[in-house]
Amino acid sequence: MTAAAEDRQTIPAFLEMMAAEAGAARNTLLAYERDLRGASELLGGRLSGATEEALKTLSAAWLPLKRATVARKAAALRRFFAFLHDEGMRGDDPSAALPRPAGGRPLPKVLDHGAVDALFAEIERQGRETPGPGPLRLAALIELLYGSGLRATELVSLPRHALRADQPFLILRGKGGKERLVPISDRARAAVASWSALVPRDSLWLFPSGKSHLSRVRLFQLVRDLAAAAGIPPERVSPHVLRHAFATHLLEGGADLRALQLLLGHADIATTQIYTHVDSRRLVELVNSRHPLADSGRVDALRCRP
Repeated sequence: MTAAAEDRQTIPAFLEMMAAEAGAARNTLLAYERDLRGASELLGGRLSGATEEALKTLSAAWLPLKRATVARKAAALRRFFAFLHDEGMRGDDPSAALPRPAGGRPLPKVLDHGAVDALFAEIERQGRETPGPGPLRLAALIELLYGSGLRATELVSLPRHALRADQPFLILRGKGGKERLVPISDRARAAVASWSALVPRDSLWLFPSGKSHLSRVRLFQLVRDLAAAAGIPPERVSPHVLRHAFATHLLEGGADLRALQLLLGHADIATTQIYTHVDSRRLVELVNSRHPLADSGRVDALRCRP
């Protein structure tokens, strides 16, 4: 078997394992496939049997790329070589030669409460001045993004009857096919009820578009257009930024980190811990007001006193 033919067998086998055993989502599988086939092409179709020296040539080829992109590609290859080793397709694992870009995970972009209020004020203005399905759909989308922290894919692909008037939650199938319970606020339920009354009865989707549902790209465009109309720089706002705002504002309000993990559908609480970038003064106030020893001495927000 030629090296190129070997890659054509091992890469699909790896992706099949990721789907069946790891429960990887479709977008995750597509990203793995792009990274693996790209690396295979750079190595002349010899990725599966690559040596450490060969992998070092990938590092050179990746130099113009962003650190986050290099880290993602290297992580995909490490998992691929671990799979080959575990399955007995290789007797060694050469992934130690792959780069490990330095730098911590960047903090998420977050909107403050004033910016969120401006978005909803703009939706209300549009509803008054141009009543119709557009503002009603927009209100339902933004209420679910900010009010429940849904991912963009989860939101646009909601079934027609995902929300019921008699239940304040929905059961969502998120990344990796994992189900979670998502509370829905009264405001969001009211907005969805107003919008769903206009959705065709034979539609499979809550947010239909053509023969399918609203696309993630179109949702991104709607959110950016809303931001611009509200006087907020559009580059500051996206569906994922609203999800970040949902998480950060809940945490600032005293939400438990473990509860936030469940609400966001994170498999690992380490992913949720990125939201602990709340104001340090607020954390100091929390210790001073809630700690059992708060009455015996206070933590100074500016300096520690003996």
